[in-house]
Amino acid sequence: MTTPSSPDRWGLPLGLSAFVLWGAMPLFFPLLEPAGPVEIIAHRVVWSLVFCLVLLAATRQLGSFVAVLRSGRTMGALAVASVLIVVNWTTYVYAVLSGHVLDAALGYFINPLLTVLLGVLVLRERLRVAQWVALGFGAAAVVVISTGVGGLPWIALVLAGAFGLYSLVKNRVGRDVGALPGLAAETTVATPFALAYLFWLGATGAGTFTTDGAGHALLLAACGVVTGLPLLLFSAAARRLPLSVVGMLQYLTPVLQFLLGLLVFGEHMPPARWAGFVLVWVALVILSVDGTRHARAARLADRARTTVVPEP
Repeated sequence: MTTPSSPDRWGLPLGLSAFVLWGAMPLFFPLLEPAGPVEIIAHRVVWSLVFCLVLLAATRQLGSFVAVLRSGRTMGALAVASVLIVVNWTTYVYAVLSGHVLDAALGYFINPLLTVLLGVLVLRERLRVAQWVALGFGAAAVVVISTGVGGLPWIALVLAGAFGLYSLVKNRVGRDVGALPGLAAETTVATPFALAYLFWLGATGAGTFTTDGAGHALLLAACGVVTGLPLLLFSAAARRLPLSVVGMLQYLTPVLQFLLGLLVFGEHMPPARWAGFVLVWVALVILSVDGTRHARAARLADRARTTVVPEP
């Protein structure tokens, strides 16, 4: 008989697996060359939908997926999410294939800071002093890198911006839509455009799916598994782990990307870029410590409100 605590033992391995797979993605996309970034993303969209539909059928969640498709309001939000995630995916693949893995890592380090900023600009949230300080360090990092390297780190900013907005949209529909039906709906929106592009590539002879061997075609088809599997692992882990643990695990992905860019791909790290990364890491430490303290204080306050004081 399974005890209630048994599933919790799987939370950390599932979460680690998800974030390690995301962090290791820079090793996968170069295997898809000579396909370019847009062709890769088109295949990623199509095969992700196929993978999702197979899993939805296997887990008997097709009804949930159909319900999402029938909800005009939900599909409107997911259509926006689809555009944002395609922008994120395309920028990321371009970064990997053009030797900017470190910029991609910087984008995902910046993302939590940008999420806080979006809370102010879009949701009209009020920030605590420590959050403002963290944002200040993040802004200083962008300035230092821009002036030292000779231009805005646009790849990092686009990745962080697209994913931050995507997270904001998903937060609005996430309470009602599961991870798997949601991804299936998002890829459903993008699939007609992806297929049209792939057919155009085939008609003009510019595509690589049918011209570079069975191994290459299988790797392109594997984009669906590479996209869907970490999401499923993350979804399973999020149900088993405290939010604070999930929040700390998320930094594993950009750390791995940073190490791959530096040690495996041998990308250059001038002093200005090092200084910028250090400023971002300081900002994330401040943000994490403040978030942990605030969450603990909120739990204690909630416990105090629910404690029943016996009458004398």
